[in-house]
Amino acid sequence: MNEQAGILRGKDFLSADDLNLRALRAARALHSVGVAAGDTVALLLRNDTAFFEASFAAGLLGAAPVPMNWHSHPDDILFVLQDSKAKLLVAHADLIRPVLDRLPMDLEVRVVPTPADIGRTYRIPEEIWSVPAGLTDWLTWIGGFQPWANAPQEAPAAMMYTSGTTGKPKGVRRPTVSLDRRATSAYYADVARISGLERAPRAIVTGPLYHGGPLAWAMGWVRMRGFVVLQARFDPEDLLRLIERHRITHLCVVPIMFTRLLKLPAEVRGRHDVSSLEHVTHGAAPCPRHIKEQMIAWWGPIIYEQYGSLEIGLVTGADSAEWLAHPGTVGKPLAGVELRILDDDGREVPVGEPGEVFTRVGDQPDFTYEGRPEARAEIDRDGFVTAGDVGYLDGDGFLYLCDRKKDMVISGGVNIFPAEIEECLLTLRGVRDAAVFGIPDDEYGESLAAAIELDGSVSLSEDDVRAHVRANLAGFKTPRRVEFMDEIPRLDSGKILKRKLREAYWAGTGRTI
Repeated sequence: MNEQAGILRGKDFLSADDLNLRALRAARALHSVGVAAGDTVALLLRNDTAFFEASFAAGLLGAAPVPMNWHSHPDDILFVLQDSKAKLLVAHADLIRPVLDRLPMDLEVRVVPTPADIGRTYRIPEEIWSVPAGLTDWLTWIGGFQPWANAPQEAPAAMMYTSGTTGKPKGVRRPTVSLDRRATSAYYADVARISGLERAPRAIVTGPLYHGGPLAWAMGWVRMRGFVVLQARFDPEDLLRLIERHRITHLCVVPIMFTRLLKLPAEVRGRHDVSSLEHVTHGAAPCPRHIKEQMIAWWGPIIYEQYGSLEIGLVTGADSAEWLAHPGTVGKPLAGVELRILDDDGREVPVGEPGEVFTRVGDQPDFTYEGRPEARAEIDRDGFVTAGDVGYLDGDGFLYLCDRKKDMVISGGVNIFPAEIEECLLTLRGVRDAAVFGIPDDEYGESLAAAIELDGSVSLSEDDVRAHVRANLAGFKTPRRVEFMDEIPRLDSGKILKRKLREAYWAGTGRTI
Protein backbone atom coordinates (compact mmCIF):
# COMPACT_ATOMS: atom_id res chain seq x y z
CA MET A 1 0.00 0.00 0.00
CA ASN A 2 1.29 3.46 -0.91
CA GLU A 3 -1.11 5.49 1.21
CA GLN A 4 0.70 8.29 2.99
CA ALA A 5 0.35 9.58 6.54
CA GLY A 6 -2.98 11.20 7.22
CA ILE A 7 -6.68 10.61 7.83
CA LEU A 8 -9.16 8.82 5.56
CA ARG A 9 -12.87 9.39 6.16
CA GLY A 10 -15.16 7.83 3.59
CA LYS A 11 -13.52 8.67 0.25
CA ASP A 12 -11.92 11.88 1.54
CA PHE A 13 -8.24 11.86 2.52
CA LEU A 14 -6.46 14.60 4.47
CA SER A 15 -2.68 14.27 4.53
CA ALA A 16 -0.74 14.83 7.74
CA ASP A 17 0.86 17.94 6.23
CA ASP A 18 -2.49 19.42 5.24
CA LEU A 19 -3.92 18.60 8.67
CA ASN A 20 -1.02 20.45 10.29
CA LEU A 21 -1.61 23.47 8.05
CA ARG A 22 -5.34 23.51 8.86
CA ALA A 23 -4.60 23.25 12.59
CA LEU A 24 -2.22 26.21 12.38
CA ARG A 25 -4.81 28.29 10.51
CA ALA A 26 -7.46 27.21 13.02
CA ALA A 27 -5.22 28.27 15.93
CA ARG A 28 -5.02 31.81 14.59
CA ALA A 29 -8.79 31.75 13.95
CA LEU A 30 -9.48 30.65 17.54
CA HIS A 31 -7.12 33.32 18.85
CA SER A 32 -9.06 35.95 16.87
CA VAL A 33 -12.20 35.26 18.93
CA GLY A 34 -10.35 35.31 22.25
CA VAL A 35 -9.48 31.67 22.86
CA ALA A 36 -6.37 31.54 25.06
CA ALA A 37 -4.50 29.31 27.49
CA GLY A 38 -6.83 27.83 30.11
CA ASP A 39 -9.95 28.17 27.96
CA THR A 40 -12.03 25.34 26.52
CA VAL A 41 -13.26 24.57 23.00
CA ALA A 42 -16.30 22.27 22.81
CA LEU A 43 -16.55 19.69 20.02
CA LEU A 44 -19.97 18.32 19.06
CA LEU A 45 -18.63 16.23 16.20
CA ARG A 46 -18.78 12.68 14.94
CA ASN A 47 -15.61 11.00 13.65
CA ASP A 48 -14.42 13.66 11.21
CA THR A 49 -11.19 15.46 10.34
CA ALA A 50 -12.53 18.71 11.82
CA PHE A 51 -12.30 17.05 15.26
CA PHE A 52 -8.51 16.81 14.89
CA GLU A 53 -8.15 20.28 13.34
CA ALA A 54 -9.98 21.93 16.23
CA SER A 55 -8.31 19.80 18.93
CA PHE A 56 -4.79 20.46 17.73
CA ALA A 57 -5.54 24.16 17.21
CA ALA A 58 -6.85 24.50 20.77
CA GLY A 59 -3.73 22.75 22.08
CA LEU A 60 -1.43 25.17 20.25
CA LEU A 61 -3.03 27.98 22.28
CA GLY A 62 -2.97 26.08 25.58
CA ALA A 63 -6.75 25.57 25.51
CA ALA A 64 -8.43 22.23 26.24
CA PRO A 65 -10.77 20.53 23.76
CA VAL A 66 -14.02 19.24 25.28
CA PRO A 67 -15.33 16.26 23.26
CA MET A 68 -19.10 16.03 23.72
CA ASN A 69 -21.32 12.95 23.61
CA TRP A 70 -23.50 13.74 20.61
CA HIS A 71 -25.94 10.99 21.64
CA SER A 72 -26.87 13.11 24.66
CA HIS A 73 -30.20 14.83 25.27
CA PRO A 74 -30.08 18.55 24.34
CA ASP A 75 -30.32 19.43 28.05
CA ASP A 76 -27.13 17.48 28.75
CA ILE A 77 -25.32 19.08 25.81
CA LEU A 78 -26.23 22.52 27.12
CA PHE A 79 -25.14 21.48 30.62
CA VAL A 80 -21.66 20.48 29.38
CA LEU A 81 -21.30 23.70 27.37
CA GLN A 82 -22.08 25.76 30.46
CA ASP A 83 -20.21 23.58 32.96
CA SER A 84 -17.02 23.56 30.86
CA LYS A 85 -17.25 27.33 30.25
CA ALA A 86 -16.66 26.72 26.54
CA LYS A 87 -15.44 29.77 24.65
CA LEU A 88 -16.28 28.27 21.25
CA LEU A 89 -18.34 25.35 19.91
CA VAL A 90 -17.51 23.42 16.73
CA ALA A 91 -20.42 21.19 15.69
CA HIS A 92 -21.73 19.14 12.81
CA ALA A 93 -24.66 20.76 11.05
CA ASP A 94 -27.27 18.15 11.98
CA LEU A 95 -26.12 17.95 15.62
CA ILE A 96 -26.36 21.66 16.34
CA ARG A 97 -29.96 22.08 15.20
CA PRO A 98 -31.68 20.63 18.32
CA VAL A 99 -29.81 23.10 20.57
CA LEU A 100 -29.46 26.04 18.21
CA ASP A 101 -32.14 28.23 19.80
CA ARG A 102 -30.87 27.58 23.33
CA LEU A 103 -27.14 28.24 23.00
CA PRO A 104 -25.56 30.85 25.32
CA MET A 105 -25.53 34.28 23.68
CA ASP A 106 -21.79 34.77 24.25
CA LEU A 107 -20.77 31.39 22.78
CA GLU A 108 -18.88 31.52 19.49
CA VAL A 109 -20.22 28.84 17.10
CA ARG A 110 -18.69 27.34 13.96
CA VAL A 111 -20.38 24.60 11.96
CA VAL A 112 -19.03 21.69 9.91
CA PRO A 113 -21.31 20.38 7.13
CA THR A 114 -22.34 16.81 7.94
CA PRO A 115 -20.28 14.58 5.58
CA ALA A 116 -22.33 12.52 3.15
CA ASP A 117 -20.92 9.17 4.34
CA ILE A 118 -21.82 10.01 7.94
CA GLY A 119 -25.23 11.30 6.89
CA ARG A 120 -26.03 8.10 5.03
CA THR A 121 -24.65 5.85 7.78
CA TYR A 122 -26.86 7.45 10.43
CA ARG A 123 -29.80 7.99 8.05
CA ILE A 124 -29.79 11.73 8.66
CA PRO A 125 -32.15 13.66 6.35
CA GLU A 126 -30.04 15.27 3.62
CA GLU A 127 -31.73 18.64 4.07
CA ILE A 128 -30.00 19.11 7.45
CA TRP A 129 -26.46 18.22 6.31
CA SER A 130 -25.67 21.82 5.35
CA VAL A 131 -24.68 24.72 7.61
CA PRO A 132 -27.82 26.45 8.99
CA ALA A 133 -28.50 29.95 7.66
CA GLY A 134 -26.71 32.68 9.60
CA LEU A 135 -23.95 30.42 10.95
CA THR A 136 -20.31 30.26 9.86
CA ASP A 137 -18.76 27.29 8.07
CA TRP A 138 -15.73 26.00 9.99
CA LEU A 139 -13.45 25.25 7.03
CA THR A 140 -14.30 28.48 5.22
CA TRP A 141 -13.64 30.41 8.42
CA ILE A 142 -10.20 28.95 9.20
CA GLY A 143 -9.23 29.21 5.53
CA GLY A 144 -9.29 32.99 5.85
CA PHE A 145 -6.41 33.07 8.36
CA GLN A 146 -2.65 32.80 8.00
CA PRO A 147 -1.03 29.91 9.91
CA TRP A 148 -0.25 30.51 13.59
CA ALA A 149 3.41 31.43 13.85
CA ASN A 150 3.87 31.88 17.61
CA ALA A 151 5.53 29.27 19.81
CA PRO A 152 3.01 26.57 20.79
CA GLN A 153 1.76 26.40 24.37
CA GLU A 154 1.85 23.17 26.37
CA ALA A 155 -1.23 21.39 25.07
CA PRO A 156 -3.51 20.39 27.99
CA ALA A 157 -5.28 17.07 28.06
CA ALA A 158 -8.79 17.00 26.66
CA MET A 159 -11.41 17.72 29.30
CA MET A 160 -13.48 14.55 29.17
CA TYR A 161 -16.90 14.18 30.77
CA THR A 162 -17.96 11.05 32.60
CA SER A 163 -20.79 9.11 31.00
CA GLY A 164 -23.31 10.39 33.52
CA THR A 165 -25.19 7.08 33.80
CA THR A 166 -26.04 7.86 37.45
CA GLY A 167 -26.53 11.62 37.25
CA LYS A 168 -25.08 14.71 35.58
CA PRO A 169 -21.72 14.09 33.89
CA LYS A 170 -18.57 15.47 35.53
CA GLY A 171 -15.71 17.11 33.65
CA VAL A 172 -12.31 15.59 34.41
CA ARG A 173 -9.49 18.15 34.32
CA ARG A 174 -5.88 17.03 34.43
CA PRO A 175 -2.66 19.07 34.25
CA THR A 176 -0.47 18.84 31.18
CA VAL A 177 2.13 16.06 31.09
CA SER A 178 5.32 17.48 29.58
CA LEU A 179 7.01 15.69 26.68
CA ASP A 180 10.18 15.37 28.78
CA ARG A 181 8.26 13.62 31.54
CA ARG A 182 6.64 11.24 29.06
CA ALA A 183 10.01 10.46 27.50
CA THR A 184 11.65 9.49 30.79
CA SER A 185 8.70 7.83 32.56
CA ALA A 186 8.59 4.05 32.97
CA TYR A 187 4.83 4.36 33.36
CA TYR A 188 4.30 6.01 29.98
CA ALA A 189 6.69 3.52 28.36
CA ASP A 190 4.51 0.72 29.75
CA VAL A 191 1.37 2.47 28.49
CA ALA A 192 2.93 2.67 25.02
CA ARG A 193 3.80 -1.05 25.14
CA ILE A 194 0.29 -2.16 26.07
CA SER A 195 -1.34 0.38 23.76
CA GLY A 196 0.85 -0.23 20.73
CA LEU A 197 1.81 3.46 20.58
CA GLU A 198 5.46 2.76 19.84
CA ARG A 199 5.54 3.50 16.11
CA ALA A 200 3.42 5.00 13.34
CA PRO A 201 0.58 2.55 12.64
CA ARG A 202 -1.99 1.86 9.96
CA ALA A 203 -5.08 2.07 12.14
CA ILE A 204 -8.87 2.29 12.20
CA VAL A 205 -10.85 4.40 14.68
CA THR A 206 -13.97 2.32 15.30
CA GLY A 207 -15.48 4.10 18.33
CA PRO A 208 -16.70 7.67 18.81
CA LEU A 209 -14.04 10.26 19.55
CA TYR A 210 -15.97 11.61 22.56
CA HIS A 211 -14.98 8.43 24.39
CA GLY A 212 -11.60 8.34 26.14
CA GLY A 213 -10.20 5.18 24.54
CA PRO A 214 -10.79 5.96 20.86
CA LEU A 215 -9.77 9.59 21.47
CA ALA A 216 -6.43 8.73 23.12
CA TRP A 217 -5.51 6.18 20.47
CA ALA A 218 -6.64 8.29 17.52
CA MET A 219 -4.75 11.37 18.73
CA GLY A 220 -1.64 9.26 19.33
CA TRP A 221 -1.82 7.60 15.93
CA VAL A 222 -2.33 10.90 14.11
CA ARG A 223 0.47 12.67 16.03
CA MET A 224 2.79 9.81 15.06
CA ARG A 225 1.93 10.47 11.40
CA GLY A 226 0.19 7.15 10.96
CA PHE A 227 -2.39 6.28 8.32
CA VAL A 228 -5.73 6.47 10.15
CA VAL A 229 -9.15 5.44 8.84
CA LEU A 230 -12.23 6.93 10.54
CA GLN A 231 -15.10 4.43 10.49
CA ALA A 232 -18.33 6.43 10.58
CA ARG A 233 -19.96 3.79 12.78
CA PHE A 234 -18.86 0.35 13.88
CA ASP A 235 -20.00 -2.36 11.49
CA PRO A 236 -18.31 -5.77 11.89
CA GLU A 237 -18.11 -6.82 8.24
CA ASP A 238 -17.13 -3.31 7.14
CA LEU A 239 -14.33 -3.39 9.73
CA LEU A 240 -12.98 -6.63 8.24
CA ARG A 241 -13.20 -5.14 4.75
CA LEU A 242 -11.27 -2.03 5.84
CA ILE A 243 -8.58 -4.12 7.57
CA GLU A 244 -7.99 -6.10 4.40
CA ARG A 245 -8.19 -3.17 1.97
CA HIS A 246 -5.80 -0.89 3.89
CA ARG A 247 -3.57 -3.55 5.48
CA ILE A 248 -4.42 -2.25 8.94
CA THR A 249 -1.93 -2.98 11.74
CA HIS A 250 -3.55 -1.42 14.84
CA LEU A 251 -7.01 -1.35 16.39
CA CYS A 252 -8.53 -0.15 19.67
CA VAL A 253 -11.91 -1.79 20.33
CA VAL A 254 -14.40 -2.65 23.05
CA PRO A 255 -15.47 -6.25 23.83
CA ILE A 256 -18.97 -5.94 22.33
CA MET A 257 -17.22 -5.44 18.98
CA PHE A 258 -15.48 -8.81 19.41
CA THR A 259 -18.87 -10.36 20.11
CA ARG A 260 -20.39 -8.80 16.96
CA LEU A 261 -17.44 -9.96 14.86
CA LEU A 262 -17.76 -13.53 16.12
CA LYS A 263 -21.50 -13.52 15.39
CA LEU A 264 -20.74 -13.08 11.67
CA PRO A 265 -21.17 -16.30 9.67
CA ALA A 266 -17.97 -18.31 9.36
CA GLU A 267 -17.90 -17.84 5.59
CA VAL A 268 -18.01 -14.04 6.03
CA ARG A 269 -15.20 -14.08 8.58
CA GLY A 270 -13.11 -16.32 6.34
CA ARG A 271 -13.62 -14.06 3.34
CA HIS A 272 -11.37 -11.29 4.67
CA ASP A 273 -7.60 -11.33 5.19
CA VAL A 274 -6.71 -9.86 8.60
CA SER A 275 -3.11 -11.08 8.66
CA SER A 276 -1.79 -7.49 8.61
CA LEU A 277 -2.98 -6.92 12.20
CA GLU A 278 -0.14 -6.53 14.70
CA HIS A 279 -1.65 -4.95 17.82
CA VAL A 280 -5.28 -4.94 18.99
CA THR A 281 -6.09 -3.28 22.32
CA HIS A 282 -9.38 -3.61 24.18
CA GLY A 283 -10.83 -2.30 27.43
CA ALA A 284 -13.68 -0.12 28.80
CA ALA A 285 -15.95 -3.10 29.60
CA PRO A 286 -15.61 -6.75 30.68
CA CYS A 287 -14.70 -9.23 27.94
CA PRO A 288 -16.21 -12.72 28.38
CA ARG A 289 -13.50 -15.36 28.52
CA HIS A 290 -14.85 -17.50 25.70
CA ILE A 291 -15.03 -14.41 23.46
CA LYS A 292 -11.40 -13.50 24.19
CA GLU A 293 -10.25 -17.08 23.61
CA GLN A 294 -12.01 -17.20 20.23
CA MET A 295 -10.55 -13.86 19.16
CA ILE A 296 -6.99 -14.94 20.04
CA ALA A 297 -7.55 -18.19 18.13
CA TRP A 298 -8.77 -16.19 15.10
CA TRP A 299 -6.44 -13.16 15.08
CA GLY A 300 -3.48 -14.64 16.91
CA PRO A 301 -1.66 -13.60 20.13
CA ILE A 302 -1.77 -9.90 19.21
CA ILE A 303 -4.60 -8.90 21.55
CA TYR A 304 -3.82 -6.71 24.56
CA GLU A 305 -6.17 -5.97 27.45
CA GLN A 306 -6.08 -2.88 29.64
CA TYR A 307 -7.98 -1.44 32.58
CA GLY A 308 -8.38 2.13 33.77
CA SER A 309 -10.76 5.08 33.77
CA LEU A 310 -10.98 8.77 32.87
CA GLU A 311 -10.00 9.72 36.40
CA ILE A 312 -7.10 7.35 37.00
CA GLY A 313 -5.78 6.66 33.49
CA LEU A 314 -4.48 3.20 32.60
CA VAL A 315 -3.48 1.06 35.58
CA THR A 316 -3.15 -2.56 34.39
CA GLY A 317 -2.42 -4.40 31.17
CA ALA A 318 -1.92 -7.90 29.82
CA ASP A 319 -0.69 -9.27 26.51
CA SER A 320 -2.19 -12.43 25.03
CA ALA A 321 0.38 -14.75 26.60
CA GLU A 322 -0.20 -13.30 30.05
CA TRP A 323 -3.96 -13.53 29.61
CA LEU A 324 -3.85 -17.15 28.42
CA ALA A 325 -1.76 -18.02 31.49
CA HIS A 326 -4.24 -16.12 33.71
CA PRO A 327 -7.61 -16.38 31.91
CA GLY A 328 -9.99 -13.59 32.82
CA THR A 329 -7.37 -11.16 34.12
CA VAL A 330 -7.23 -7.49 33.16
CA GLY A 331 -3.49 -7.61 33.74
CA LYS A 332 -0.77 -6.65 36.19
CA PRO A 333 -0.20 -3.09 37.40
CA LEU A 334 1.81 -0.99 34.96
CA ALA A 335 5.14 0.49 36.06
CA GLY A 336 4.66 2.89 38.96
CA VAL A 337 1.06 1.85 39.65
CA GLU A 338 -0.03 0.84 43.16
CA LEU A 339 -3.15 -1.25 43.75
CA ARG A 340 -5.19 -1.80 46.89
CA ILE A 341 -8.21 -4.08 47.23
CA LEU A 342 -10.30 -2.78 50.14
CA ASP A 343 -13.38 -3.90 52.02
CA ASP A 344 -16.20 -1.53 52.98
CA ASP A 345 -14.26 -0.47 56.08
CA GLY A 346 -11.17 0.46 54.09
CA ARG A 347 -9.11 -2.58 55.10
CA GLU A 348 -7.03 -4.49 52.57
CA VAL A 349 -8.45 -7.94 51.82
CA PRO A 350 -6.42 -11.16 51.39
CA VAL A 351 -5.26 -12.42 47.98
CA GLY A 352 -8.16 -13.99 46.09
CA GLU A 353 -10.86 -12.16 48.07
CA PRO A 354 -12.98 -9.57 46.24
CA GLY A 355 -13.04 -5.95 47.32
CA GLU A 356 -13.23 -2.49 45.83
CA VAL A 357 -10.27 -1.67 43.59
CA PHE A 358 -8.30 1.48 44.50
CA THR A 359 -5.27 2.68 42.56
CA ARG A 360 -2.55 5.33 42.59
CA VAL A 361 -0.36 6.19 39.60
CA GLY A 362 2.87 7.91 40.54
CA ASP A 363 3.57 9.46 37.13
CA GLN A 364 -0.02 10.41 36.29
CA PRO A 365 -0.92 14.01 37.27
CA ASP A 366 -3.80 14.22 39.69
CA PHE A 367 -7.22 15.28 38.46
CA THR A 368 -10.10 17.44 39.62
CA TYR A 369 -13.75 17.55 38.64
CA GLU A 370 -14.61 20.83 36.94
CA GLY A 371 -16.53 23.01 39.40
CA ARG A 372 -16.92 20.12 41.87
CA PRO A 373 -13.76 19.78 43.96
CA GLU A 374 -15.72 18.02 46.70
CA ALA A 375 -16.60 15.13 44.34
CA ARG A 376 -12.95 14.11 44.24
CA ALA A 377 -13.09 13.11 47.91
CA GLU A 378 -16.03 10.76 47.27
CA ILE A 379 -13.82 8.26 45.42
CA ASP A 380 -10.57 8.76 47.36
CA ARG A 381 -9.01 6.79 50.22
CA ASP A 382 -5.63 8.14 51.35
CA GLY A 383 -4.67 9.23 47.84
CA PHE A 384 -5.89 6.04 46.19
CA VAL A 385 -8.82 6.44 43.78
CA THR A 386 -11.54 3.99 42.77
CA ALA A 387 -13.48 3.68 39.53
CA GLY A 388 -16.18 1.79 41.44
CA ASP A 389 -15.10 -1.70 40.40
CA VAL A 390 -14.96 -4.83 42.54
CA GLY A 391 -12.09 -7.23 41.92
CA TYR A 392 -9.34 -9.36 43.42
CA LEU A 393 -5.64 -10.14 42.97
CA ASP A 394 -4.24 -13.62 42.41
CA GLY A 395 -0.98 -14.90 43.86
CA ASP A 396 0.99 -13.63 40.86
CA GLY A 397 -0.32 -10.08 41.25
CA PHE A 398 -2.78 -10.18 38.34
CA LEU A 399 -6.04 -8.27 38.77
CA TYR A 400 -9.46 -9.78 38.03
CA LEU A 401 -12.65 -7.73 37.94
CA CYS A 402 -15.89 -9.15 39.30
CA ASP A 403 -18.26 -6.31 38.40
CA ARG A 404 -19.16 -2.69 39.03
CA LYS A 405 -19.87 -2.20 42.73
CA LYS A 406 -23.16 -0.43 41.95
CA ASP A 407 -24.23 -3.36 39.73
CA MET A 408 -23.64 -6.01 42.38
CA VAL A 409 -26.90 -7.66 43.48
CA ILE A 410 -27.42 -8.59 47.13
CA SER A 411 -30.06 -11.31 47.29
CA GLY A 412 -30.85 -12.88 50.65
CA GLY A 413 -27.54 -11.51 51.99
CA VAL A 414 -25.50 -13.11 49.18
CA ASN A 415 -23.37 -10.95 46.88
CA ILE A 416 -23.99 -11.82 43.22
CA PHE A 417 -21.93 -10.38 40.36
CA PRO A 418 -24.03 -10.06 37.19
CA ALA A 419 -20.99 -10.03 34.86
CA GLU A 420 -20.40 -13.73 35.54
CA ILE A 421 -23.99 -14.57 34.61
CA GLU A 422 -23.86 -12.38 31.49
CA GLU A 423 -20.74 -14.23 30.38
CA CYS A 424 -22.57 -17.52 30.84
CA LEU A 425 -25.61 -16.31 28.87
CA LEU A 426 -23.47 -15.28 25.92
CA THR A 427 -22.40 -18.92 25.48
CA LEU A 428 -26.03 -19.92 24.82
CA ARG A 429 -26.67 -20.34 21.11
CA GLY A 430 -29.10 -17.72 19.86
CA VAL A 431 -28.14 -15.04 22.41
CA ARG A 432 -26.67 -11.94 20.77
CA ASP A 433 -26.38 -9.84 23.93
CA ALA A 434 -27.32 -10.12 27.60
CA ALA A 435 -27.63 -7.94 30.68
CA VAL A 436 -28.31 -9.10 34.24
CA PHE A 437 -29.44 -6.74 37.01
CA GLY A 438 -31.22 -6.62 40.35
CA ILE A 439 -34.96 -5.99 40.79
CA PRO A 440 -37.04 -5.62 43.98
CA ASP A 441 -37.95 -8.79 45.85
CA ASP A 442 -40.16 -8.75 48.97
CA GLU A 443 -38.51 -11.85 50.42
CA TYR A 444 -34.84 -11.56 49.40
CA GLY A 445 -34.51 -7.80 49.00
CA GLU A 446 -33.34 -8.23 45.42
CA SER A 447 -33.63 -10.95 42.82
CA LEU A 448 -32.08 -11.35 39.40
CA ALA A 449 -33.53 -10.29 36.06
CA ALA A 450 -31.98 -10.94 32.66
CA ALA A 451 -32.53 -8.90 29.52
CA ILE A 452 -31.82 -10.99 26.43
CA GLU A 453 -31.21 -9.86 22.85
CA LEU A 454 -31.59 -12.73 20.37
CA ASP A 455 -29.73 -13.14 17.09
CA GLY A 456 -32.56 -15.00 15.34
CA SER A 457 -30.59 -18.19 14.71
CA VAL A 458 -32.76 -20.32 17.05
CA SER A 459 -35.92 -19.91 19.10
CA LEU A 460 -35.41 -19.54 22.85
CA SER A 461 -37.87 -19.41 25.75
CA GLU A 462 -37.48 -18.02 29.27
CA ASP A 463 -37.12 -21.59 30.54
CA ASP A 464 -34.32 -22.27 28.03
CA VAL A 465 -32.41 -19.28 29.38
CA ARG A 466 -32.88 -20.31 33.00
CA ALA A 467 -31.92 -23.91 32.28
CA HIS A 468 -28.67 -22.84 30.64
CA VAL A 469 -27.64 -20.76 33.65
CA ARG A 470 -28.70 -23.45 36.11
CA ALA A 471 -26.62 -26.05 34.23
CA ASN A 472 -23.46 -23.92 34.34
CA LEU A 473 -23.64 -21.86 37.54
CA ALA A 474 -24.93 -22.12 41.08
CA GLY A 475 -28.72 -22.24 41.35
CA PHE A 476 -29.01 -18.90 43.19
CA LYS A 477 -27.46 -17.19 40.11
CA THR A 478 -30.39 -18.19 37.91
CA PRO A 479 -32.50 -15.16 36.88
CA ARG A 480 -36.06 -15.26 38.18
CA ARG A 481 -37.24 -12.96 35.43
CA VAL A 482 -36.22 -13.09 31.77
CA GLU A 483 -37.12 -10.30 29.37
CA PHE A 484 -36.49 -10.46 25.62
CA MET A 485 -35.54 -7.13 24.03
CA ASP A 486 -34.92 -5.93 20.48
CA GLU A 487 -31.75 -4.18 21.63
CA ILE A 488 -29.99 -3.90 24.97
CA PRO A 489 -29.06 -0.28 25.68
CA ARG A 490 -25.31 0.29 25.69
CA LEU A 491 -22.99 3.25 25.60
CA ASP A 492 -20.58 3.35 22.68
CA SER A 493 -17.89 2.37 25.19
CA GLY A 494 -19.67 -0.99 25.43
CA LYS A 495 -20.99 -0.40 28.95
CA ILE A 496 -24.56 -1.55 29.50
CA LEU A 497 -26.99 1.15 30.64
CA LYS A 498 -28.26 -0.89 33.59
CA ARG A 499 -29.89 2.10 35.22
CA LYS A 500 -32.20 2.30 32.21
CA LEU A 501 -33.02 -1.40 32.52
CA ARG A 502 -33.64 -1.22 36.28
CA GLU A 503 -35.67 1.96 36.53
CA ALA A 504 -38.99 0.45 35.40
CA TYR A 505 -38.77 -2.17 38.16
CA TRP A 506 -37.65 0.17 40.94
CA ALA A 507 -39.93 3.12 40.17
CA GLY A 508 -42.19 3.86 43.15
CA THR A 509 -40.27 1.69 45.60
CA GLY A 510 -38.53 4.63 47.25
CA ARG A 511 -35.21 2.82 46.89
CA THR A 512 -32.26 4.02 44.85
CA ILE A 513 -31.13 2.19 41.72
